[in-house]
Amino acid sequence: MAKSDPNWVLRLLPIAVGGLAGCLLLVNRWLTADLTDSQARSDALGVILSAVLILTGLLWQQVQPRPPESVTLMGEEGFELEPDLPDGVKTELAWASHLLLTNTVTRSLLVWYDGKVLLRRGILSAKREVKPGPILQRVLDKQKPVYLVALKLYPGRVEFDYLPENTQGLICQPLGSRGALILAANAPRSYTRQDENWISSIADKLENTLRQEGNE
Repeated sequence: MAKSDPNWVLRLLPIAVGGLAGCLLLVNRWLTADLTDSQARSDALGVILSAVLILTGLLWQQVQPRPPESVTLMGEEGFELEPDLPDGVKTELAWASHLLLTNTVTRSLLVWYDGKVLLRRGILSAKREVKPGPILQRVLDKQKPVYLVALKLYPGRVEFDYLPENTQGLICQPLGSRGALILAANAPRSYTRQDENWISSIADKLENTLRQEGNE
């Protein structure tokens, strides 16, 4: 627990304090020969407070979920750009990928557009070719992102064999109807709503640049 939850000691503290206080009250009651009314009231109040502490600790265990376990993605770190791209497009792809890798949980990403892999960066799989499967095709058709929070739970994960084998979470963000920005994380359920909104904004900027370049 200590590795996945840095606050595990704090979360267990109310249970420990409540349990210890309850035990001390019980011992004190056994060792008291003549019990006064005031002591009885004090003991009752102490038992209530101990119970509240224990209940608080139990609620903290449930209300504050543990951070998801992260893994080390399998593959080699790299940075690949389509050599025939204009310098301006290369610069924008490099800028966008750097932001995503350094400011989100993304550990591997690629940009696929008009049937070509324009960029791969981060931890790279040995396979480079992208063949759109049902999930990616749905993203292209509906032009809506898909977030697979725990990739291992989805049978359709086999279509993403161009990502690291042990990818934990994945976002497929459309670049219009012609491509997609595909991001892989090393922990399940790790992208926040803010991450998703930011990824969508970056994808819109990339799509606009690529579309303008294609129309020139």
